[in-house]
Amino acid sequence: MNNVKLEDLPGVGEVTIKKLKDAGILTVRSLALYPPSMLQEDVGLGEKISEKLVKAAQDVENMGFESAKEIWEQRRNLKRITTGSANLDELLAGGIETRAVTEFFGEYRTGKTQIMHQLCVNVQLPYEQGGLEGNALYIDSEGTFRPERIIGMAEGLDLDYNKILKGIVVGRAYNSDHQILLVKKAPQMISENNIKLVIVDSLIGHFRSEYIGRGTLANRQQMINQHLHDLMRLSEIYDELAVAFTNQVSSKPDVFYGNPTTHTGGNIIAHGSTIRLYLRKGKGEQRIAKVVDAPNLPEADAIFSITDEGIKD
Repeated sequence: MNNVKLEDLPGVGEVTIKKLKDAGILTVRSLALYPPSMLQEDVGLGEKISEKLVKAAQDVENMGFESAKEIWEQRRNLKRITTGSANLDELLAGGIETRAVTEFFGEYRTGKTQIMHQLCVNVQLPYEQGGLEGNALYIDSEGTFRPERIIGMAEGLDLDYNKILKGIVVGRAYNSDHQILLVKKAPQMISENNIKLVIVDSLIGHFRSEYIGRGTLANRQQMINQHLHDLMRLSEIYDELAVAFTNQVSSKPDVFYGNPTTHTGGNIIAHGSTIRLYLRKGKGEQRIAKVVDAPNLPEADAIFSITDEGIKD
């Protein structure tokens, strides 16, 4: 990481700095990753100055080509968060990846929110125990965050639940616009609270209820696309940050053979996630997770359990 600050960029005065920081652009790296057209919209800067600022930031960050060997070195040192289940960790080559966006989709009661709660606890563990020694930011769009569940999971790991609860910042999203805004405010929270995990549970709920009918579909998909890119950008700005979200499912009426269940949100969400996991019910407490899409993982299944003490094998 270089030590150049926003203030050091050419032609950036106090007024521009304030506008950038109000929009959640706190570092040269985050500016370098921002599309100039969105900078105009989100920050209220002119076209020329937007292009100039992003270009200056990209020059500082040296954002050109690099060799595959350099990328391999970076990937070899990637940190991961344990899920609490050795089977699930093995499926994910060690746990939930940092610098990536992981999607969990499945029907009601397949364990999506349970895994999100468990990750909020596990991210706070020491590195040697599969944590990141950091805190969690939980954007709750469906009113399903439960501190008492966190307490049970913390006690299951012999952790002080008061300390664990303090390490989770929760934002309740009341509609899709509010949800988008909370993600845009995330950089401020990340830098002030040592956040190493950002969760959106669920990504699609508000969009599904607010954009009804075919006529609204294009607009809805565009909003979801921008929202996902905000999440992807977060995972690229911070070296030790994992992003995870849950997604709902719907039935495809035209499928006569095989599984008619599919994720909601269409191809936009499929392309917006780095790693995609489909959850379904097994026997009793057992759940089955399947890797549906990941650039470096084979399609495979893992069985895990949801217990009073959290996610286990």
